[in-house]
Amino acid sequence: MNAKPPRLWISNAKPRQGEKLRVRAQIEHIMESGLRTDPQGAVRPRNIVSRFEARLNQTLLFAWEPGISIAQDPYIEFAFLARESGELHLRWEDESGQSTSVSRPITVV
Repeated sequence: MNAKPPRLWISNAKPRQGEKLRVRAQIEHIMESGLRTDPQGAVRPRNIVSRFEARLNQTLLFAWEPGISIAQDPYIEFAFLARESGELHLRWEDESGQSTSVSRPITVV
């Protein structure tokens, strides 16, 4: 994974109970499909983001297993209802076993 931290935007970090929250996130990742060759003709090894998870505390909100058709620097957007305060934790893992994550607090008022 790239050394740059993931980008994260939350529509409201202090929502009211039951308010719909939108989350947008993006990481930098080459998303190499394994179908291309380098200038010398060697196949570039496949390495794509294989799993994304969004959790509020320990509760899984959203999981995604993208395929090779996803562009580099994958962007994701999802929504959920604010029911409780906690730590929103997003995690990406690629096929090489590397992972990156980002967390932000959500405080239901």
